[in-house]
Amino acid sequence: MAIVIVTRNRCGTLLHTLDQLSAPEQNHRVLVVDNASSDGTESAVRARAPETTVISLSRNLGSAARTCGVLEASEPYIAFCDDDSWWGPGALSRAEQLLDLNPGLGLIAGRVLVGQEEREDPTCRLMRDSPLPGLPGLPGTPVLGFLACATVVRRSAYLEAGGFHPLFGVGGEESLLALDLAAAGWDLAYVPEIVAHHHPPARSDHTGRRRQQARNALWFAWMRRPLSGALHETASVLRRGLSDRAVARGISDAVAGSGLVLRERRPVGPELERRLRQLGKGGGPAGG
Repeated sequence: MAIVIVTRNRCGTLLHTLDQLSAPEQNHRVLVVDNASSDGTESAVRARAPETTVISLSRNLGSAARTCGVLEASEPYIAFCDDDSWWGPGALSRAEQLLDLNPGLGLIAGRVLVGQEEREDPTCRLMRDSPLPGLPGLPGTPVLGFLACATVVRRSAYLEAGGFHPLFGVGGEESLLALDLAAAGWDLAYVPEIVAHHHPPARSDHTGRRRQQARNALWFAWMRRPLSGALHETASVLRRGLSDRAVARGISDAVAGSGLVLRERRPVGPELERRLRQLGKGGGPAGG
């Protein structure tokens, strides 16, 4: 198992995360992919955690930078962290056991505890209550979404599915990868005994994230969903855009990039579309 972390200009937060991952019970190789930081991240990591592999990029690749870490790693399983999240004691050892026992399992979504209060992320409840039918022998709950800050993947499955798309940046980037894994025949499961801790900094403005998520929801719909599903998701985003200026800007962004996106259109088959409709949305984490 290797741990891959992507960061950009959050040196202090990253160093705290590396301290958490350096505990003796972790004992996993850590690779940090630096998305062209300008705050001295590379030198600080090399000084504080010299055993960490640092991959410095010349430009910001967003979530797709994770693939640089996956390609550099040789381990069969990859655990993703954000620069403000880390794995609980024993979590990755248990994930390894489950992946060893289930060769068709491509991704494990872990339970996320947020902040000092360790509040369960609301997405975890949605994944736990996923309406998708269970599969014999599969641990946890079948899902078609995950939170990237608390995910373990089978390296071969991740690379087969193409990893995180370079156009999606950060914000709802998980949906496309989840669906591509499922389309390639891999199982995805939410396993609450696999625990991660997430300590995000306080944000007063979520405008940029809502804008990015709206754009990515539309791109996801038109890249992978059949026409009826794509139109349904588009109508949902358009309705939100009537009352949310950030979403409206995300819609404009989606239209501006539609040429690139439509060239990659590969609608999923009826079974996967049926499962997406069961979830009631485009396959993001909230749909399980």
